[in-house]
Amino acid sequence: MKQGKTEVVELAQALIDIPSVSADSNQEVIAFCTDWATQHSLETERLTYVDEAGVEKHCLVARAGSGSGGLGFFTHTDTVPGLEGWEPFASEVRNGRLLGRGSCDMKGPIAAVLCALAEVGLQNLKQPVYVTFSADEEVGHVGATHIIEHSCLLQEASIRHGIVTEPTRMVPVYAHKGGAFMAVHAQGKAAHSSTEQGESSNFRIAPFLAEMAALKQTFLQDPLYRNDEFDPPTNGFNMTITDFGCATNVTADHTMSCLSVRNMPDSGYDEAVAYIEERAAAFELALTKKEIPYFYGQQESTFAALLCHISGERRAVTVPYGTEASHYSEVTDVLVWGPGDIAQAHTVGEFIDLSQLRQGQAMYRAAIEALCL
Repeated sequence: MKQGKTEVVELAQALIDIPSVSADSNQEVIAFCTDWATQHSLETERLTYVDEAGVEKHCLVARAGSGSGGLGFFTHTDTVPGLEGWEPFASEVRNGRLLGRGSCDMKGPIAAVLCALAEVGLQNLKQPVYVTFSADEEVGHVGATHIIEHSCLLQEASIRHGIVTEPTRMVPVYAHKGGAFMAVHAQGKAAHSSTEQGESSNFRIAPFLAEMAALKQTFLQDPLYRNDEFDPPTNGFNMTITDFGCATNVTADHTMSCLSVRNMPDSGYDEAVAYIEERAAAFELALTKKEIPYFYGQQESTFAALLCHISGERRAVTVPYGTEASHYSEVTDVLVWGPGDIAQAHTVGEFIDLSQLRQGQAMYRAAIEALCL
């Protein structure tokens, strides 16, 4: 670990410096977390699976203390790609910030959890503390689902409260959006465009795309598709398009448009997705879909009140992005609460303020002391 930093910064840097992009194996970072847990006398359980691309992925569940009840911290170890324009996996402290891929989302928060746990003194725990480390959060929450379905430690537990440690600037979050992610495919026939012997998949999909462009305005303006409990209150309808780099003198043989609709309670979500599916079918376009549920917890619970008291916030809030809380809410009473600003996640030059990192550590320790000592 690097010298001259507080322990939480050192630990965060050590995690950041281990690349764990979702497309690749996260074995090394899980091994690091397992070693840390073992050195601090936590019970551990390793879980593995093979993803759709044939890559082996690893998850970890760790437990401090014993008995029923207690508190769970739910984290993920994968990150989005590093992108060009910086050194994403060479962490750096500069001007009161820790820079590096995952510093904010969410290796910094993982370090805050572990350092808070180390400070408490495990021999003093009256109720257990669980920490999960998942894979593939960034590509569909696959690891969290695997943990919930296969972890013996978690299935034996009766965790009273849980914290998903995504960055919220330590403001407790009781609800967030989910969504549908749809890939629409048009097939054509490749040929030199001068021959008029081909059929462009771009032209085949164009009428559908025109309807989707019009639908964007409907989603922005029609109250059916809004929920003012969220900011922004709209469903974040988005669209991307590719013909996979087809040359301009060739008729494209395959075009794909990816559409996303964010899900909220009482926001016309089912109607919106059904309409998109119907229009794709009407144009004889193939459509595949993956969905992530929204999360809607308890804003006025005693747990929310405790986290608000610790963080000095008036009340828990909603956020527009998704987290694994939509899955872990099946296991326990869960809130989202973590250091860092989501605006910095997934960016070139991703960072977390050192003050946020230290605040996260202190507040997580306070939560453990309040609920497990």
